[in-house]
Amino acid sequence: MRKKLKVLVFGTGFAGQGHAQAFRDAGAEVVGIVGRTPKIVEDVAKKINVPYFGTDWKQALETCQPDIVSIATPGGAHVEPIKQAIQFGCHVFCDKPLTEGGDSAQELYRLAEEKQVKTAFAASFRYMPHIMQAKELVAQGYIGEPREVECISHFNLDPYIPFGWSHTIENGGGRLNNNFTHLMSIVTSVVGENILAVQGEVRNDMPKAPVVSGVHNFTERRNFIPKDINDPNLEWKDCNVEWSYTILMKIESRLPAAQPVSVLFKHGGLTPRFNEDHIVFHGSKGSIYIKGHYGNGPLYLWGENKEWVEVELPQHIADELPKIEDDTQRSWTHLAKQLVQDLQGENVEPYQGFKEGAEYQQIIDHIRKNDRWLDLN
Repeated sequence: MRKKLKVLVFGTGFAGQGHAQAFRDAGAEVVGIVGRTPKIVEDVAKKINVPYFGTDWKQALETCQPDIVSIATPGGAHVEPIKQAIQFGCHVFCDKPLTEGGDSAQELYRLAEEKQVKTAFAASFRYMPHIMQAKELVAQGYIGEPREVECISHFNLDPYIPFGWSHTIENGGGRLNNNFTHLMSIVTSVVGENILAVQGEVRNDMPKAPVVSGVHNFTERRNFIPKDINDPNLEWKDCNVEWSYTILMKIESRLPAAQPVSVLFKHGGLTPRFNEDHIVFHGSKGSIYIKGHYGNGPLYLWGENKEWVEVELPQHIADELPKIEDDTQRSWTHLAKQLVQDLQGENVEPYQGFKEGAEYQQIIDHIRKNDRWLDLN
């Protein structure tokens, strides 16, 4: 029998527990988990049945001797643990964003290349079933030459979500790091991986946030919104990240001799949606419309009959993906399987790594500069 690869997880929240499950589903052995708080990491380790737990990452690397490390903390805490893991010769599975900035992300990519370790970058909603279906339809010529893409989403987030890592640039927060990364991955997977040009602007709609203790799991932060936001004793902290963005991009088409594909990304973190969030791919012969901000579906095709027709998901795509209902968990698991199978010498489809993670972070840095306006005053 093939020896199981050993995985050490860094992070105890929603992502850390999800990564652990993903690697177990991929056939690897989760040998340890590391977090910041002793009681929390112990409780999580017992909950998900992980034998080793602790708060010292370097000690965990030495004790567990993992083949793979899974980085599931906020982006601002990625750099040093990844550097140490690479020096140990570990392969790295990292959630988005890769780091808090383009320079540090590029450094990690360079170090991984020098040590010849494999990396996986989990902007993993490119593995949504209907996104994979759209990629297939485009490749088969159903819309002709891809020309235009639009990604429209409005999340209507509560402006009083308690202050945390998502509110600051230095901790890897912001909608570009935690929403736009997925959308770049989705669009490039369908029309072509080579990003040619980008420009955009961002807006901070949440300049301050209330400080509330007890929030550990990112997905449960809404449960901690203060009941009285006008309480004079409530502490507030400044937020320095974007909550909305508008971005234009040119992507080299995967089709030979085709024009670059024009892409619009429009996201409002705090604004309400009137109709469905959606992703649309327009081509010279037809269009693909997918409901949902990450292409949740269903998918509709506009073709020669000049009307939108819903197209069922092909069975072979459903069979290719793990049988998991939750979109995030299914996507993590699929990518973890790609990495594990690759390390075991199997042939796998190309998957994103630190090369893309570093490129995305440099793009985000550029957009945040917001310096492409023509001042008409």
